[in-house]
This record gives sequence, structure tokens and C-alpha cells, in this order.
Amino acid sequence: MDAVDGRDDTSLLRAHAAGDPNAFGEIVRRHRDRLWAVALRTTGDREEAADALQDALLSALRAANNFRGDSAVTTWLHRIVVNACLDRMRRRQARPTVPLPETDVTPAPAADRDTAMDVRKALQELPAEQRAALVLVDVQGYAVAEAAVILGVAEGTIKSRCARGRARMALLLGHLRNPAADKSVPSPISPSTSRKEGGA
Repeated sequence: MDAVDGRDDTSLLRAHAAGDPNAFGEIVRRHRDRLWAVALRTTGDREEAADALQDALLSALRAANNFRGDSAVTTWLHRIVVNACLDRMRRRQARPTVPLPETDVTPAPAADRDTAMDVRKALQELPAEQRAALVLVDVQGYAVAEAAVILGVAEGTIKSRCARGRARMALLLGHLRNPAADKSVPSPISPSTSRKEGGA
């Protein structure tokens, strides 16, 4: 429940379906920040995330009468948002564009900004399904079971998508573990090595 409106999300959704003009707005107010974070991390692009979130909220507004209560309202909303993001990403893959670089609102040390940019870029390299699973489980903190409900797949599918996504991210971000190691480790074919092997 919320301090502004004492009704829980399910009651608000029912009230919206019954004609309460303010009920859906209250649901959006309660959950917009988290829904925005999911959309942004799933799409990796502010404009796409904003459009996907708008599409999702319009879909939820129209589909409120169809909410069966099988899951929490937040789970239902997250599923709609993720599906809207995946739809937009599929369409974008059909007509690729080059996104503008994002600007940080709060200043951060250059190394932190570089790392965050590397992570965002690596996340964008993942297939959409792996990215969606990783965003829900690793970034948003959902349990595997909740992520499975949101994405409409089995728990085992979420686990395997996360495992594959994490493995790919580890490869893509290996340089972040020890950036100095890249410079200090001699290459296998260095001049000193080849002279020793050649019997000089």
C-alpha cells in the first residue's frame, strides 16, 4: 500500500476498470521509476526506452479489464514493459540506427563513466532475450521465478539465458578486471621469447 492512496495495486486496477479516472495514474506514479529503469536497461537507448514505456503503459491502460490477478500488478506491468521493449528492439534490428551518446546527469569520475559505458555497450551486444533476463535478475534484483513470469518462460530458460549472458559479458568486459594486466603480460611472440627459442 502507499501513503498517498491507501488502496493496493490490485484494488487500484479494479477501480480503473470500473471507471475511476485517477486510479491508473496512481499505479503509474508508484511504479514509473522502476518501469523506466527496466525499459532503459533493456533497450539501452533513452528514446527507445521512453517510447517503449509509453507503448507499454498505453497497453496496460487498455488491457486493465483483462488483468486476471494470476500475478502481482507490478509483475504484470513489468511483463508488458519488457515485451514492449523487445518488440521495439526487434523492429530496430530490422532498421538499424546509430544511437546518440548518452550524457550523465550527475558527474562521476571518468573511470566510472568509462566502466558504465563499457557495461552498457556490452549489454547491447547480447541477444535481446539474454539482455532482458539479465536486466530483470541481475540489475533489477528479481528472483528467477519472478523474471520467468514477467518474460513468460520457464525458470530454467531464465537461468540458462542469464548464464549465457553472464558468460558473454565476462568475455566482453574481461579487460575491466585488471586493465594493467593487458600491458604487463608479454605477448606469446615477443622478440625476447623468439630469440630464446631460436637458440640465440
